[in-house]
Amino acid sequence: MLIHPLNYPLNSERLFECIAHLPWAVFLDSGRPESEYGRFDILVADPFITMSTVEGGLEPSARVHTEIVQSGQKTISTEDPFLILNRILAAYKTEQNTSLPFAGGALGYFGYDLARQLEKLPQLAQKNTNIPHMMVGIYDWAVLVDHQEQTASLVSHGLIPSTRDHWTTLCRIFEKTEPLVAEDGGFKPDFSLTTALTSNMTFAQYQTAFTTVKNYISAGDCYQVNLAQRFSAKAQGDSWQAYKKLRATSPAPFMAYMNFGLMQVLSGSPERFLQVIGTHVETRPIKGTMPRSDNVQRDNALAIELQASIKDQAENLMIVDLLRNDISKNCTIGSVQADKLFQLQSFANVHHLVSIVTGRLKLGKTAIDLLRGCFPGGSITGAPKLRAMQIIEALEPDRRGVYCGAIGYIGFDGNMDTNIAIRTAVYASADGVTGELSFYSGGGIVADSDVDKEYAETLDKAASLFKTMRHFQR
Repeated sequence: MLIHPLNYPLNSERLFECIAHLPWAVFLDSGRPESEYGRFDILVADPFITMSTVEGGLEPSARVHTEIVQSGQKTISTEDPFLILNRILAAYKTEQNTSLPFAGGALGYFGYDLARQLEKLPQLAQKNTNIPHMMVGIYDWAVLVDHQEQTASLVSHGLIPSTRDHWTTLCRIFEKTEPLVAEDGGFKPDFSLTTALTSNMTFAQYQTAFTTVKNYISAGDCYQVNLAQRFSAKAQGDSWQAYKKLRATSPAPFMAYMNFGLMQVLSGSPERFLQVIGTHVETRPIKGTMPRSDNVQRDNALAIELQASIKDQAENLMIVDLLRNDISKNCTIGSVQADKLFQLQSFANVHHLVSIVTGRLKLGKTAIDLLRGCFPGGSITGAPKLRAMQIIEALEPDRRGVYCGAIGYIGFDGNMDTNIAIRTAVYASADGVTGELSFYSGGGIVADSDVDKEYAETLDKAASLFKTMRHFQR
């Protein structure tokens, strides 16, 4: 094991700026120092293998395939991406180390549309071929910042010879902050939105979709459906500036910034999807939302109202049951428990109800098996999951892309931690100069939902992104 101590940073932004210009640079961010819930920051760049799962074109018959690049050589596979990743990680398996969350392995995003590899879904929503279904790098080193112990270090299993050969050079990178530069060596311009943010649904269109969901519930098709709208604007410049503003505006424990060259992902997620440490499995679904207030008394009253809400507890319990079922596919019989229900967690713009479900991974099963068996997360689809996803495909105008997928890592040691990719924006550019910034916001609709309240909830959840982007509006 290679371990090089670094000076502890209260804020890890400076450390990331040392590597932000490198290929596939990623910052898994605990939201510290402002977030009270997170602990570790994980920073990586320059993976020795990359995996991108893409769709061939706009036509419905276009084939999904995964492009795997290693040592400059590209191979293409139409196999299930989860199975490909399982096989790659198996070739580099190390002993489990529960003292370090990550010292190398797979890290990236698993977009919502990967569900099409697992379930038969209609092809109705508009495609966006610029957004791969999955982008995952295999990294041989990482910077770990532990805000609890107030330590930082560069770590690696040293599985790739080049890591050991260039270890001294790698250590020196983090001793000073390099200017943030573009891939062509030029400095990136300031970030700005060049048009107003617009939604892909008017209120009338949202109302129509909402009524359709309520009709499906009345007919017995489903119990709950998560309905989302998409906001977008033209933009240009360095999205890292926008991410720094987002993390200052609304810190959360499962944030991420991912720089894939012509595409960046800016995630302010508060929600853990799946964690594996050794054989211990944990998921923390969020269901139940109430806006925050600047008035302390009003804010406390809203939190109490949320905790006492029978409707919100029922929504949360539906998803707890769904996730108990999902993780049971790969957990030992009798090990799955709902440890805590309806815990209040308060963030910058909303209060949430969070539950904790745990289990023990079956012998012979991997974290990837667990992720595949639970994908996508039930808290952002509905119940029952497959029918809810079919309804989402019919009612939402655009495919979700990264939104409501998962972002996180699976280590060479088999440990895993992932978020639900909510409060997440994507900035995609065809030329590296101008592009489109987009993000989604949704909420679960049940039998007694009110359309005005549900619509307002989508705006409450997106408040931190709205506030961030207003700062960059021309």
